[in-house]
Amino acid sequence: MASQPRPGISQNFRFEFDPTNKILLLRVQGRLTEELLTELYKAIRIYSTATDAVAGIWDMSSITEFSVSSEFVRYIASLEPAMPNATTRPRFLVVPKTVGYGLARMFGLAGQRRNPLLQVVHTLDEALAALSVQSAKFEPLSSL
Repeated sequence: MASQPRPGISQNFRFEFDPTNKILLLRVQGRLTEELLTELYKAIRIYSTATDAVAGIWDMSSITEFSVSSEFVRYIASLEPAMPNATTRPRFLVVPKTVGYGLARMFGLAGQRRNPLLQVVHTLDEALAALSVQSAKFEPLSSL
């Protein structure tokens, strides 16, 4: 069963997990708003802690609209990282070349001191290759 966040945005994201490689995958779709980004930030902390994931991939390739201001991106980047142990757990933002890619790069640069292992890539395959994972098997996570 896919994860079920709050009713208003439950269709916008889901978590999956590869238990062999201990990779948490977040898939986001539709319109990305500041409200949704705030919810994602909280959910990432909950799911990454519950799974004890050693790496995280936040796949934003299915986002249709980025309704997030650059000021909000800088604000989110200034917070404590959503996934604990940011200095030992690599994380990837998967964003094709769009406006979203620029926002993701801004997030990465603004939060570089807090998130030294964060990388922005264009595809899920790039993220898996950077993790030296040849075969990942992601399974949907239940609501926590």
